[in-house]
Amino acid sequence: MVAQPWKRPTLVGQPDLKKLNDELHDLRLDAGLPSARTIRDRVGKDAQDYWIVNHQAVLDTFQKPDLPQWGRLEVIVRVLAEVGGHIDVDGEVDRFKGLWKHVVRETVAQASVQPPADSASADDDHVDDTADHSEESTEQDTRSSGGRAAEEPPASKETPPNPDRAAAQFNYAEESLKGLILNAAQALWYDKDALRVFLGVVRRSEGFAKMADAAEERRPANATFYGVKSREFEVSRSPARLELVTLHRRLDEHRLKRKWSFTDLEEQTGVSSDAWIRWYTHDELPEREALVAFSHMAGLQMEDHVLLLGLWDAARAALKAQQRSDVLPSEISFDAAWAMRDPAAPRMWALAGVGNVGDENLTAYGPDLASGTAPAFAVVGPSGAGRSTALVTIARSLLTSGTQLVLATPRPSPLRELADRDGVVACFDQDDVGHDELEEALSGASADEPIIVVMDDAEVLGECDARRVLRNLLEHGFDEGTALVLGGDEDRLRPRYPWLDRAKRAHRGLVLSPQERHAGDWIGIKTGDSVVGSSLTPGRGWLHLGDGNLIAVTVPC
Repeated sequence: MVAQPWKRPTLVGQPDLKKLNDELHDLRLDAGLPSARTIRDRVGKDAQDYWIVNHQAVLDTFQKPDLPQWGRLEVIVRVLAEVGGHIDVDGEVDRFKGLWKHVVRETVAQASVQPPADSASADDDHVDDTADHSEESTEQDTRSSGGRAAEEPPASKETPPNPDRAAAQFNYAEESLKGLILNAAQALWYDKDALRVFLGVVRRSEGFAKMADAAEERRPANATFYGVKSREFEVSRSPARLELVTLHRRLDEHRLKRKWSFTDLEEQTGVSSDAWIRWYTHDELPEREALVAFSHMAGLQMEDHVLLLGLWDAARAALKAQQRSDVLPSEISFDAAWAMRDPAAPRMWALAGVGNVGDENLTAYGPDLASGTAPAFAVVGPSGAGRSTALVTIARSLLTSGTQLVLATPRPSPLRELADRDGVVACFDQDDVGHDELEEALSGASADEPIIVVMDDAEVLGECDARRVLRNLLEHGFDEGTALVLGGDEDRLRPRYPWLDRAKRAHRGLVLSPQERHAGDWIGIKTGDSVVGSSLTPGRGWLHLGDGNLIAVTVPC
């Protein structure tokens, strides 16, 4: 069959839903217009050999003028993003979740308050994929016809004359459905496979998904029990999400290949099925011994065994780094941090922050600007993350140890308050720095009497008159007793200027509350989901000193 676009539904007066649907069709186009059966096959089957989403459900997601269930939409988007070669598949899924959230409240609210209609008119999304018919077939799935959970009837076109009565009717249906699910789940509690199948049917029920998303702030149970990924059920992303998702995906590939259920996993590995289910549903890190047992019983090749353990090590390191970040003090004074430094620190050592590695006590960390691959150190982060405060801390520590400074502040900055301090050779507070002026300010530098340039808002000075002086500093600073400490906004700082590009060769720096992955490029290390995207917390960041290790730190103030 020749690949072709599918007919799009008519969505008059529903701009948000139309945008979601258009984006979904465009995503399929990027993936090469795969058929519904191809998408179904890529999503795969569960441990009981049932399709997770059948081909008719795939077509309905694209062609029905209704808001699709998030669980179904999520797996379809993930498959299309992977087939289309998207670099950040999780990011694409999150983007669609944002689009979905724009329409879910309005759609669900309208559907949830309508009076019930004739149950015979309700649609059944599930079809039998074993029959030989076209993708447009609407034959019902005989597997799910007897196990559906209280399908919510379609909404009437008329507005109920009494909103309070309509709300009461909906609440009664909601509580009845909750009771049914709870009673059935309790009866199946000790048969984990039967419980999983039952909750799988509940999750795929369109009526239950609408109820779950409409109930919002009144739900007493968690998402994993109900089996619905609703917004109000969400928990904070694991700091090792990228590593854990990859690890779980690899485990699932091997598990489904052998058609092992969670009960089978318990029998094969000796690790309880409850533990396996918890690790999967809560984005938790499995025990290492469980992975070793899994690898042994599954007869994995050496490269697969090594890959699983490597992913486990990466996830564990990310979790520990986040744990160290969580226990850091929210703030610390400069004097207290300065007292934590190594008394034998060299003269051009600069205080960047305090943190702990392993189980050690808080320690002051920072770069030695007289050594490394380039005489530079970068402080980057979004606006409001505390870059200027970090630069002031670095400048104060250098002045305290007797190192002279040149300050460059093209925009208002707390650095200007240090202009009158002893040891400050010059302070440039305009949006340009002259070639001759900077050259003269640095003329007295030597290995015995170093001078450090501390620059805020470096993106403003990319084409300043002194760019050749800065380029020379970054090439010969170690010999001439000069170095550069620069700060900039992660969204505006770009290495399009030669001297800025050379500053990146130091491969070290401090990134504060990073929101973009490219922020790590400035400090010489990749920053993934474990670090990027956390809430903006001024003075909290990640320090890289060129050794490949990220240290969670609090910047003194």
